[in-house]
Amino acid sequence: MNKWIKTILYLVGAAILTRLIPFSSWFRIMDTMVHELGHALATLALSGRVLSIELNPDHSGVTYSLVAPGWKSLVVSMAGYIPASLFSVLMFYVYARQKQGQGLLAITVTALLMIILFVRNGYGIWWLSIFIVITLVFYLIGGKIRNAYYLLLAFLCLEESVMGPVTLLIYGVITPARAGDAANLAHQTPLPAVVWALIFLAFALWCAKLALQLFWGRRSASGRSLDMSARLR
Repeated sequence: MNKWIKTILYLVGAAILTRLIPFSSWFRIMDTMVHELGHALATLALSGRVLSIELNPDHSGVTYSLVAPGWKSLVVSMAGYIPASLFSVLMFYVYARQKQGQGLLAITVTALLMIILFVRNGYGIWWLSIFIVITLVFYLIGGKIRNAYYLLLAFLCLEESVMGPVTLLIYGVITPARAGDAANLAHQTPLPAVVWALIFLAFALWCAKLALQLFWGRRSASGRSLDMSARLR
């Protein structure tokens, strides 16, 4: 089967299955956290100033920042969906390396730094605080339960990294002014919002293919290991 078709079918299947898991919608805000963190880090890297970040219960987020107009503002506007897609690849890379525990600790530290440095709205602080506690609990439990929790977060980030640009594309076609980062980029460049949404979507699908290849590679390696163990017995 063509790898692109397999990737899309796997994403659709995973999106349907994870939505059957209780409270999965609540955990999807993790992708928003990464998205807004990308804007903030790009701002700081370009000598700008981050005023605050808001995380909202509808999975939306806003980064309030000051940065010089021109190409710097362009880079900051792009640094949301792209880092979120790359983060999904990183999640599965950590899974392939069997470093789920270290991955959960890194996510916990990131959430804590978000509270200390950037997030100022009540819901955002509340969500990050509870997320930190839950993640630490699963880290301490360890074993297969910890690994299952890590994999759930990885798949939720993967799905959201693709669904975000899909939603952006729909807005870009129907109401371009509401297309978030794509609308901001459209104001700064000759390209309309729908084109920017397509660019983000293409990049997200490419990253999703890389992430799933890491996942399938780990599964295949585990299967070969189990088969070898059975033969030795």
